[in-house]
Order: sequence, then structure tokens, then C-alpha cells
Amino acid sequence: MPAGIGRRNALFLIASMGALATVPKPCSAQAPAIATKPIPSSGELLPVVGLGSWITFNVGDDAELRNECATVIKVFFAAGGRLIDSSPMYGSAQETIGYGLGKLSRPPSLFAADKVWISDPRSGLEQIEQSQRLWGVPQFDLLQVHNLLSWEAHLQTLFEMKAAGQLKYVGITTSEGRRHADIEAIMRSRPVDFIQISYNVLDREVEQRILPLATERKIAVIANRPFRQGDLIAEIADQPLPDWVAETGARSWPQLLLKFIVSHPAVTCAIPATSNVEHVRENMDAATGALMNPELRKRTIKYVESL
Repeated sequence: MPAGIGRRNALFLIASMGALATVPKPCSAQAPAIATKPIPSSGELLPVVGLGSWITFNVGDDAELRNECATVIKVFFAAGGRLIDSSPMYGSAQETIGYGLGKLSRPPSLFAADKVWISDPRSGLEQIEQSQRLWGVPQFDLLQVHNLLSWEAHLQTLFEMKAAGQLKYVGITTSEGRRHADIEAIMRSRPVDFIQISYNVLDREVEQRILPLATERKIAVIANRPFRQGDLIAEIADQPLPDWVAETGARSWPQLLLKFIVSHPAVTCAIPATSNVEHVRENMDAATGALMNPELRKRTIKYVESL
């Protein structure tokens, strides 16, 4: 072990290098390879950047906006993306996703992640079936209990679907730091495959207990609100990038912030939401190249907190 690294940082580096080991070397004529990480419960590889749909894909019947979202989905897949996340809570987002997927003949690489979000447990299956129709998929890869609403009954339904081969993965979600104690208790007592939590360079509460527990329990982690719904970018967009940004492989604030998130060994995937084609290209480019080492992560935290 090189002097000065320390055991904890050495383990962090090993974990990060293990994630990058899954990235094939690109041919010169191909786009840069996307970093992937394994889903702990199965070993299936997922790109470290996915696509969220909260607010951005809630475009109703506006044909122009819906086509813009369809183009975002097309560019996302062209860049190597797989995981798209949505929920019945997100207005017309599911229908918008279904429209975009339909224009692409539903790419076989799609990793479809949705949620059950209804207080009456007896209506959970009906809601899931409606979500499948809106997406135009025969089944989802991942279903999550959204914000732990009626979680006990819904988890039972999802575990039964998984046992019947109707679902690959089961998860739970929260956002904005809510109900972390409940999330932790479920992680300890139920065999969930995924958790979805808020995590970014300023919101790091989950580093204390949730992320270490995810590693211990072999649970995949999806990070939502990577930019605090755009507020974080707006606050620092006019500030200069740090002098050492080139060491991270990032060329913009969104890329730096995304690289910080996905470089944590416990985080499987971050899901920035956008309806802007240039933004999705920029986000996916953050999934190329090396992940940050512990020292760069510390410098990123210190610099952003100083702004």
C-alpha cells in the first residue's frame, strides 16, 4: 500500500477501480465507453448515469414538448444509457416515456424502473398494470415503493411478483432526507434489491448510515436529486470551476457534480432528470472516464461548500 493513502482510502480506491473494470476499452470509431457498476444482488451491470423524469417529462398533450422528450430518450440510449426512472406521481411522464420508447421500437437494452404509489394496497397491482400500459412494456425490471407509501403491503406484492418471474428487482424510495430511519429499518429486515435516496455534494447525510448499510446488505443505490432539482446548478453556474477540475475528467459543473455522486462505491446509478438534449449528452458524458478518488471527492466538497 503506498505511503499516505491509508486503509480506508485504499479500500475506497479498490472499490472504485472495480466499478471501472467493467468498462470495455472503446474502439477509436466508437463513442467513449460508459462506466458501469454491478447490481449487488445479481451482478447485472448498469451505467452509472440514468435518466429521471420528475417534472421534466410531465408535458401533457403538448406534441412539441413530447417530441423533445422523445429525442432526449433517443440520445440517452445512443450514449449508452439504460435505466429510465418514473412514477405514477409524475403526471404524464409515464405516457411521455412510452411515446419515446415507441418511436425507438422499445430498445432491448432498456432497464425500466417505475414505482407503485397508491395508499390502497388493493389497488397496487392495478396501478402497476396501468403503468406498464403507459410505458408499453410487458413488465418492469425494477419496481419501487414510492416514498414508502403503504410500504408493507406493496412490498409483499412486489416480492410475490418477483417470485413469479414478473419482476427482476424490488426497491424502496425516499427523497430530500425524509424517513431515513424507516429506510434503514427496511434495509435490515427485508430483502430489497434497490433503495433510491437523495444524494449530492451538499446533501450527504446518507453517507453516515444508509450507504454503508447498502454495501453491507448488498443493496443497489439510485441517487435522485443530484442537482437539487436544478437549484444547485443555478446557485453555482456563474462560479469558476476549480483549477483541478481536469483531474476529475469533468468539463462542466453538472459533470463534476455527477462524477462526485457516482464515484461513491455504494452508489450504483444517479438519475438526473432533463428534457434538454444537450443536457442529457452532458450528463452521459460524465459517465465516461475515471471515477473520482477520495482526495478529489474531498476537494470537491470543500470547494462547493466554500462558494
